[in-house]
Amino acid sequence: MLPMRYRPSPATPVRAAALLLAVAAAPGCSHAVRKTHDEPVNRAVFSFNRGLDTIALKPVARGYSHLPSGVRRGVRNVVWNLQEPLVFANDLLQANFTRSLNTAGRFVVNSTVGVAGIFDVAGHWGMPHHGADLGQTFGVWGIGPGPTVELPVFGSSNARDAVGRVLTMGFYNLGDNSDTVAMLDTVRTVGGIVDGRARALPLTDRLEQSPDYYAALRDDAAKRRAALVEEGRVGAVRSADERADDRAATGLPVNP
Repeated sequence: MLPMRYRPSPATPVRAAALLLAVAAAPGCSHAVRKTHDEPVNRAVFSFNRGLDTIALKPVARGYSHLPSGVRRGVRNVVWNLQEPLVFANDLLQANFTRSLNTAGRFVVNSTVGVAGIFDVAGHWGMPHHGADLGQTFGVWGIGPGPTVELPVFGSSNARDAVGRVLTMGFYNLGDNSDTVAMLDTVRTVGGIVDGRARALPLTDRLEQSPDYYAALRDDAAKRRAALVEEGRVGAVRSADERADDRAATGLPVNP
């Protein structure tokens, strides 16, 4: 008999998310907390992240970037397709109903005609991909970003988006614990990390030349997330801009 996979209690991520959300919603706390209390901790986590990136993530991403573009595009399409249910749910939460129909159409078409999402047939049929996550949804609802949070492995974020990540992880853990679901979760996570890091290589190579690499990544991530929230408020169906989608400045997905 195969051992059952460990599933954390859904109450744990919910409690953690509630605490972070309270911090994010506190007015006027963002800049003061980031510059005084949180920055030493964030920089310490950043040092760990940079070491891990140098030793593992960046070399893998550089190797991956030398694969044929068709292979890399196929990996990206599969990851996008596996994320579509989450995007659809957030489209609905944001009352972006036209976008939600577009997302549902993409998932159906690419899961069938697109051979399990390997080919973005829906994109060629006028249904472009867009990103959406809980952090963006909270922003559309009017919740501020809160203080900067340097997440282990995933890099620069903020309290609001960290809440979205915790809740999303909790929701995924409520699902079926079959081997098939586990495999799909692994493909989505690993594929998203490697492909996202590879796409971010030009950005991070440039920002690494800045006098303060941590601050450069932090500010770039904040700018990208603000743009994503504004995109959610507008709610238009448009072609994805891969330079300003739902990735952190490290290139890793904010809410995979």
